Amino acid sequence: MKISGWVTEQIVHWDDGVESNTYVTGLGTAYASNVNFTGSAQVTKDFSVGYVLHVELITSDVYTTNQNVSSGGAALSGGGPNSLQVLYSYWFAKSEQLGRLSVGMQSPADDSAVVALDSSGTLQAGYWVAYDVFGFFVRGNFAAGDSLIWGNASSCRGYGGGPGDCNGVPLNVVRYDSPTIGGFSASASWGADDNWAVALRYINSNFHEFTFKALATYSETTDAAKGAPPGGNLEYTQASIYLQHNPSGWFAHGAWGHLDQDVNPLNNPATDTSYIKSGIRLHPTSIGATIPYGEYLHANDSAFIVNDGGTPGDATDDVGRVARGSEATFWGLGVVQEIDAAAMSVWLRYREHEVDVPGVQTENMSTVVFGGFINF
Repeated sequence: MKISGWVTEQIVHWDDGVESNTYVTGLGTAYASNVNFTGSAQVTKDFSVGYVLHVELITSDVYTTNQNVSSGGAALSGGGPNSLQVLYSYWFAKSEQLGRLSVGMQSPADDSAVVALDSSGTLQAGYWVAYDVFGFFVRGNFAAGDSLIWGNASSCRGYGGGPGDCNGVPLNVVRYDSPTIGGFSASASWGADDNWAVALRYINSNFHEFTFKALATYSETTDAAKGAPPGGNLEYTQASIYLQHNPSGWFAHGAWGHLDQDVNPLNNPATDTSYIKSGIRLHPTSIGATIPYGEYLHANDSAFIVNDGGTPGDATDDVGRVARGSEATFWGLGVVQEIDAAAMSVWLRYREHEVDVPGVQTENMSTVVFGGFINF
C-alpha cells in the first residue's frame, strides 16, 4: 500500500462591486487537502489488481463559500467545514496489453480530462472552472425571484462544475482505460443513473522540440439530479490542445466545451465555452521554475438563471433557464513559484469575472488569491 496526497490552502480576497472581504479556504472538492491510499497485487506478469481510496479533508470548500458563508462545507457529501468526504473509492483490474477496468466511485471518462492535459505547473492556480467564486451571487437588478451565481455565469446546468468541466464530479461507474498505442489512448465509462462518457487522447512529449497533447470527449446523462430535462439528456462535448516548447518553456493550453439538451421545454440555447491560458516556465533561480501566465475565458448563451418560485431557500420549486444572448468573460494574470526541494508550489493570481445578461445590470467580481500546494 502507498500513502500519498497533498495539503493546499489559499487566501482569497474578493470584491463583488458592492461588498469585499478576505477568506481563507481550501482549493475545493477534487483539489482539497487529501490522503490517497493505493495498492496493487501482481497476479501474473501481465495482470494486476488493486484499489484506490481517496479521502479529502475539507477545511473550507471554496465551491460552497459566498458573500454570506466564509467557511464552506464539503460540496459532495454535504458535510460541514472541517469534515471528511470520499472522492474516490474503487477497485481495478489491469492488463499491460488489454488495459484497465475500474469499478466504483471514480471520475467518468471525461471528468477533469481537459485539466489533466495541463503540465505547465499552473494548474492549481488557474484553469477553466470558476472555483474561487463558484457559489457567490452575481450582484444585479434581477427580476423578483431570479438569481445567478458565478458558477452559473457559464453554466453546466447542474451537470458537474462550470464554466468548463461539465460531468465534472466522481460517480459510481464502470470505467475502461485502454493501453497507450502510438501516443493514443481511449477511455469509456457508464453508470450513475445512465451517465456515459467516452474520451480519446494523444500525447507526444518529443514532437519536434514540443510537448503536444490533444483530447476530445463526449458524454450524456439522463439523471434529473444532474440537470437533465425530464425525459431527455444533457449532452456535453469538449476538446483541448496543450502545447509546450521544451527548450524555452513556453506553453499554451486551449479548451472548448459545448453543452446542449435533446428535450428542451424552456427552449434553452446551447452553451459554448472557450478557454486559453499561456505562459512560460523560467528558471531565474535554483529554487524551481518561476511561471508567469495569463488566462482568458469566454462563453455564449451561458447564464443559467434560477427562479425561487417565491420561496427563497427552498430548492424544491426552483426553476432554471438559460438566458439567451448572455455572455460570460473571465480573465486573469498570475505567477507560480515551484519549490523543488519541498515538492511545493505557491502562487499569486488576479482574476476578473464579468457576465452580461440582457435586461440586467450586473456588477463585475474580482479576486486576488495567494495560495500554496505541497505534496507528500
